[in-house]
Amino acid sequence: MPITKSATKYVRITKKNRLANRGVKSEILSIRKKLDSAIAGKDLEQSKKLFRDYSSVLDKAAKKSVIKFNNASRKKSRIAIKLAAMSN
Repeated sequence: MPITKSATKYVRITKKNRLANRGVKSEILSIRKKLDSAIAGKDLEQSKKLFRDYSSVLDKAAKKSVIKFNNASRKKSRIAIKLAAMSN
């Protein structure tokens, strides 16, 4: 348990931030699952649309420091490689 008033305040702030970050990470995961199923179903149009959404969500999460920029770049790159292989 926190001793000082400032430590108590930071416990409250951390709890609020953790809940907000969990929502963003959940959104990333749900879009990723939809994108994976579209890629597995060979649906190129749907995959491209979901990839744009996925990239946008990753960039916003990186901008808010929910995930790191390199993590977002790596995830986008791996999906882009799958899409490129699918379109050939």
